[in-house]
Amino acid sequence: MNSYTLLLSKLAAFVLLLLTAGCKAPETAQQMPTDTPTTTAELVISQATSMEGAWRLEDDAAGGKADVTAVKIVQDGYFTVTVYDQQARKFIGTYGGTFSNINGRLTGKYEFNTFDSTLVGKSVSGTSALQNGKWRTTGLGRSGDVAETWVKIDEQRSSSPLAGTWRISGRERNGQMSTMQPGPRKTLKILSDSRFQWIAFNSETGEFSGTGGGTYTAQNGKYTENIEFFSRDQERVGMQLTFDYEAKDGKWHHSGKSSTGNKINEIWERISSK
Repeated sequence: MNSYTLLLSKLAAFVLLLLTAGCKAPETAQQMPTDTPTTTAELVISQATSMEGAWRLEDDAAGGKADVTAVKIVQDGYFTVTVYDQQARKFIGTYGGTFSNINGRLTGKYEFNTFDSTLVGKSVSGTSALQNGKWRTTGLGRSGDVAETWVKIDEQRSSSPLAGTWRISGRERNGQMSTMQPGPRKTLKILSDSRFQWIAFNSETGEFSGTGGGTYTAQNGKYTENIEFFSRDQERVGMQLTFDYEAKDGKWHHSGKSSTGNKINEIWERISSK
């Protein structure tokens, strides 16, 4: 082999080596990203989680009354909607329960509804779509299949350790912590990163005992509520209440004084319908 042929042979081998090094074998199933939901259960959780937070009804909630506000909080597979007039300190009504959102199909089951208690325990379905940062729904509101448009409330500056759905599980009485067993009669607190609502009701009978809510902060062991609506007593609207809190092992330890000035010491447990 002459020197020219030998040079061409070495050059061809070098080029082949470069091409081989530049090619990557396709990723195997184990190498593929796992962020995309792969099971029905994962899909349910993923699509429900995308709706979590606080929302405000874009169109006014009561026939052109600009002062009326409708707020929806979605957490842990639960939702609650409250309609109220904060300026007039008037509670108008509330409804909520569990829900799922899969591929544009919204399904919910009412656990409480002050507008129509006969709906409690019943399942309803409708449509759901996120478009340009707005959540458009039908079927899960006060007006049946009438379309509603919800706008996300800006909570970017808030990140709360208490965001979630909580059920009261213990309350101190006469110096002793009494355990409250799960059942149809319950008190829940549903919190986004900046808004809260508590609701007391019986999911079997449709009996509604009361609710209150507004905005809150949870920092440095202090939980502070700013009340915007209160079903039992409109004089509570505008009050600010501060409590001590600690969240650990799925439990929220909550103590201080209630809006009536009475000492309280409670334990709440995180729950989920997902």
